[in-house]
Amino acid sequence: MSTDTNTRDVVAEHEAANPAANVTALIPQTLGGTFRSYLRSVRGGETGSVPAVVGALILMVIFGVAQGNFLSSSNIVAIVQQSAPTTIMAMGLVFVLLLGEIDLSAGVVGSTAAAFGAVLSVKHGMPWYVAILGSAAFGGVVGLFLGWLRAKLAIPSFVVTLSAFIAFQGVQILVINSKSNGVQVSDQILHDLYFGRLAPDAGWILLVAGVALYMLVKLVQNAARRRKGLAAVPLAVLGLRALAIAVFGGVFVYLMNIDQSVAWQQRAGIHQQGVPWSSVIILGLLVVLGFTLTKTRYGRHVFAVGGNEEAARRAGIRVMSIRTSVFVLCSALAALSGLILAGQLGGVSTGDGAGNTLLLAVAAAVIGGTSLMGGRGRVVDAILGGVVLAILQNGISDLLQGNNASAYELIIEGAVLLLAAAVDSVSRRARR
Repeated sequence: MSTDTNTRDVVAEHEAANPAANVTALIPQTLGGTFRSYLRSVRGGETGSVPAVVGALILMVIFGVAQGNFLSSSNIVAIVQQSAPTTIMAMGLVFVLLLGEIDLSAGVVGSTAAAFGAVLSVKHGMPWYVAILGSAAFGGVVGLFLGWLRAKLAIPSFVVTLSAFIAFQGVQILVINSKSNGVQVSDQILHDLYFGRLAPDAGWILLVAGVALYMLVKLVQNAARRRKGLAAVPLAVLGLRALAIAVFGGVFVYLMNIDQSVAWQQRAGIHQQGVPWSSVIILGLLVVLGFTLTKTRYGRHVFAVGGNEEAARRAGIRVMSIRTSVFVLCSALAALSGLILAGQLGGVSTGDGAGNTLLLAVAAAVIGGTSLMGGRGRVVDAILGGVVLAILQNGISDLLQGNNASAYELIIEGAVLLLAAAVDSVSRRARR
């Protein structure tokens, strides 16, 4: 039997045991059938994004009632922007978690890469694109080294990345220069990675193009499935999904396009409106990484290794290469996350990336629905979890006041992560 056939067999076996890895394998031909199939999967433990969505709605209602300005357009924009660094780092961690691994160094590696990019831009006068590519390359090389240590030498990822977490705090000090506390980011493009906004009309154009592209891709996929004799997604389901994207996207663009500038700024021609650049970056990453994970051989191999490493190895999948690649991807995205955080803070300092930076990104992935045990997760989980955490942090910071406010905030965030892990554990037992 050929290697490709063996690979397909192990992937098919994994998908049968993990429906989330290939949710479109067998789709009923009617809208009602699709809905009933979805309910059966939820009852069977495949909760997917349901807990994160329900949690976000509950938090919005609670904070909206408790705080009069929580649901204002300016605060919603703040929540969207605040979630960006954590979300992007969580996107890379999804790939690592799918293999049942962990990367404790992502926060520090990301901030060190951002420091490297800031030094290139500020101290050496490099263009913004060189600084961004340099940061991504720095992160990628670090990820390659960490992945090699894990895959080739079989050192547990906890030990490898914990060592890197400690060591790269020192590297970050050397990159910035031990005589200074940080580097201020003066480049407008690096600043706009966090604060930049699209023109109001560009947001609507992007929405229309996105919905049209989604429908085109799904119709082409349906046609391909029919040619192969496979069940296709009912047109009614596609229409409802496209409508949901259009409605949600329309509300989002409308809120982002509300001008948050005060009266004197408007008189001076200064406007603060439009979809944030960081949201466009996240959307682009969602499309590219989501397609890679669900529609390519590489993505199928990631799921196969995460589901059963030994079976994947016997099927001819290059397990070492897959394991190394997820660390490369995670560190590169951590570098981008670090750059966006540097744009938010106006620079990089020697303390960035430590503390709870990495833990919050892991929490975002888990809250969104990615399993800590490996084999189950999606890129969109990072977005949903990142939004939930941003809502929680934003609401608590305004709601809790006094000397112990930060202490209560940490306790609540820890409890939310524990609740997400408990949901994952319960749903995993339900699928057995």
